[in-house]
Amino acid sequence: MSKKTLVQSFGNELPWLLLVAPAFLIYTVLTIIPLFHTFFYSFTNFNGLAPNPDFVGLDNYLRVFSTRAVSTSFSNSIVYAVAVPLIITLLAIPLALLLDSQMRTRHLQRAIFFFPSVISALFLGYIWNFVLSPSSQGLINSLLLSSGQRKMLLLADPKAAMALLILVTVWTSTGWHSCFYLANLQVIDQALYEAASIDGAGAMQRFRFITFPNLAPAMTISVLFLLLNSLKVFDLPFSLTEGGPGYATTMVTQSIITEGINSNRIGFASAMSIMFLALIALVTFFQVGVMSRREEKLA
Repeated sequence: MSKKTLVQSFGNELPWLLLVAPAFLIYTVLTIIPLFHTFFYSFTNFNGLAPNPDFVGLDNYLRVFSTRAVSTSFSNSIVYAVAVPLIITLLAIPLALLLDSQMRTRHLQRAIFFFPSVISALFLGYIWNFVLSPSSQGLINSLLLSSGQRKMLLLADPKAAMALLILVTVWTSTGWHSCFYLANLQVIDQALYEAASIDGAGAMQRFRFITFPNLAPAMTISVLFLLLNSLKVFDLPFSLTEGGPGYATTMVTQSIITEGINSNRIGFASAMSIMFLALIALVTFFQVGVMSRREEKLA
């Protein structure tokens, strides 16, 4: 390409570059530069105050695995990120099939199931905290006591707390993710179902060989959103349990904030952030790669 052609091509693209420039500048200032700073601080003992932090090498990264609270938060995030997408996907597809039917109340049902996802997760966490509170003032326990039953530990039980957190998340997000599948259902060629019916295929066979394979694009997007949101979640667990009891529902995001802001260990929190970023990137690339290959086989 000659110099004249290169200049002319750049001139043609200049208006588009000028449109993108403000967004790119904001993204660079708010994301790229802080990311490099975080990476640098992860190798130091920076506490947010000292102007010249000492270089500590990989000590911060090694401490992540030796600190019980932090390692527990990583395992909690992984459990949460596996359970939530799996359960919501198993529920969202049947719900989408139900909402895609020709019932008279289908529009009302869609609004009802979608409504929980509209409310702030922080607000929902406080509501469910009142419902599931282990004290006698909690809604469930007050009903149990009024009927002569013993109150339950609920959120005070370390094993039950994570299960209840996952349950609340599923209740909150299933309706919204069913909309992905509902939109996908409405673009499947109905001629496929008619041909299958003529060939004697039953409802389960039509779902297995027509509906489910054609939901692959919606599943890719839905599972990706669920994985990312589950890994970086903070508001719902914090408002529902504050990470307790103990560290039973503490997520990585909460540990990063606790170590970095509350304890002034910016270097240690930066190392956690970099490791968490690497985990998210690895999971995302793996999930997108697997789902994309599945779509290609169906194409």
